[in-house]
Amino acid sequence: MKSTREFWQRWAESLRRYQLHSLVASFLEAGSPFALLGAQAIYFGGGFIKNDQLDAIAGMLEDENETRAFAAFLSNHGAGS
Repeated sequence: MKSTREFWQRWAESLRRYQLHSLVASFLEAGSPFALLGAQAIYFGGGFIKNDQLDAIAGMLEDENETRAFAAFLSNHGAGS
């Protein structure tokens, strides 16, 4: 499995395209209990769909430090655009 950080640029670009980067960054910064539930939902759904990006998202959501780092990346990436 790839590191979650390998996907960050692509995720940030997709979120920015739909103007969701600020909303997602805020949610990730404030919603750690929900992030863990989201990761578990992705793992549960993984039995039906196998995807490296979904696995990476679930892994990131399980790790609070990675989740906060991605939120900061989104905030910085959005400010630079």
